[in-house]
Amino acid sequence: MKIPLLAFLLTFALPFCTNAQTNAAPATPPALPDDQALWNNLTKYHGDNVQLPPAAGEKRVIFFGDSITDGWHLDASFPGKNYVNRGISGQTTAQMLLRFREDVIRLHPAVVLILAGTNDIAQNQGPIPMQSTEDNLQSMAELCRANGAQPVLCSVLPAFDFGWHPGLHPAEKIPVLNKWIEAMCAKKHFVFLDYYPALVAPNGGMKPELSGDGVHPNPAGYALMSPLASAAIAKALRR
Repeated sequence: MKIPLLAFLLTFALPFCTNAQTNAAPATPPALPDDQALWNNLTKYHGDNVQLPPAAGEKRVIFFGDSITDGWHLDASFPGKNYVNRGISGQTTAQMLLRFREDVIRLHPAVVLILAGTNDIAQNQGPIPMQSTEDNLQSMAELCRANGAQPVLCSVLPAFDFGWHPGLHPAEKIPVLNKWIEAMCAKKHFVFLDYYPALVAPNGGMKPELSGDGVHPNPAGYALMSPLASAAIAKALRR
């Protein structure tokens, strides 16, 4: 028996149409991939972000950065303040920009302290032009402003060398980046938070009494940074 051509085509086309519609509009959103499957744990804080209560009536403050922020015990440095830490060790400004909406914008902060750039200079993801670092920092600050938050751009902390990637002369490059950050903040009317003078040694590295490895502050280093951060936060909240 001959099957009409139209009926034959519909027989084969219908299952594909059904599958296409199902794939286009899944009943539930797909689960986020495992941290290790992503570019340097970009979903590290997803569970915490979902459970974080709304900021209704609260002037939420977020510290956003790399390992220098990740290792900062904000509850000890700022007792009584519910400051949110969203640092991830090892990250460059490009990686931080990629997760900025997830870890900052969706939390509806009033103030965001952005401390980044060390790992760009350390070439953690390979050589990065200074222009790219500057663009990423400015983009994060502009995202804050566009979403009703006040950005606080922090100077990169001093370092004479990187133990995990020596020979890159960060003591020469960090002041150049910091000078650009300060100038950009003046131009865009962002708050500039300058940690550098309080921590720098005569050789351009971090004072040895303030760090165990010359890059990351120890408790004494964070103790010097805390009042500077508090003053910058207060300034940003007045804007």
